[in-house]
Amino acid sequence: MYPQLFEFFGLKVSTYGVLVALAMLVGYFLFLRFSKREGLGTDSSEFVFIVTVLAGLVGSRVAFIIEHPEFVETPLDIFAIWKGGVSFFGGLLGAILAFILAVRIKNLPLWKASDAAAPSLVLAHSIGRLGCTSAGCCYGRPVPGAEDLSVGIHFMKEFPFFYVVFPPGGTAPPSMALYPTQILEALGNLIIFIILLIMYRRKAFDGEVIVLYMILYGSLRFALEFYRGVTPPIEGLGLTWNQVVALGLIGVGVVLFWFLRKQESHTAV
Repeated sequence: MYPQLFEFFGLKVSTYGVLVALAMLVGYFLFLRFSKREGLGTDSSEFVFIVTVLAGLVGSRVAFIIEHPEFVETPLDIFAIWKGGVSFFGGLLGAILAFILAVRIKNLPLWKASDAAAPSLVLAHSIGRLGCTSAGCCYGRPVPGAEDLSVGIHFMKEFPFFYVVFPPGGTAPPSMALYPTQILEALGNLIIFIILLIMYRRKAFDGEVIVLYMILYGSLRFALEFYRGVTPPIEGLGLTWNQVVALGLIGVGVVLFWFLRKQESHTAV
């Protein structure tokens, strides 16, 4: 909601950039912790993390620019990730491909590494969505009937029981009541993180945590897209591209859950 955190000797430090950096640090230490629990080497895990994050950043920015070319006024804007403006699903696709490649290079067990990555990914994503709130990107649709248009968070009687009004200077339309999709996604991801922590202690087979993440996050994102104001629905379908991808994520998660559980039951016999 406040794009600039502070200014130091003429250098403007964005709130978005600081929160994204914090998300990466949290994700890094959490991934190493769960990798150690899975018996994966620290050096190999660090390599996988670095390659995955870099590919995720590139993929997220490329997908956003393709989807929203109107945000590019100069060549430098293509690389201005610190201003906000990334596509999570674009980043997820780039990260998945790089993750699989890095895991193969280091000869690590794919599903053990994936389970280690799932909690760190969702918690980092939660923190990153707070960065989106500060920058105003990924904003929600206008809230009908809202009366208080002063900058800040305001409560209401209907779902989601509060809305936000952004100041000028960010990506979101200023002085307009909007659904708090960034905050809702941050809270949703935090809940998913807690669920994954509980499931991690009880998982019956390798890969169970990551497929649970796919199903839960896909469901969350599908629902939130109805309130987002950034991506218009596909003509004739009534769903956004993000909802189509979210449904695909859920479907793949369900199929993988069935396949991995069946594989584990055959192994146990």
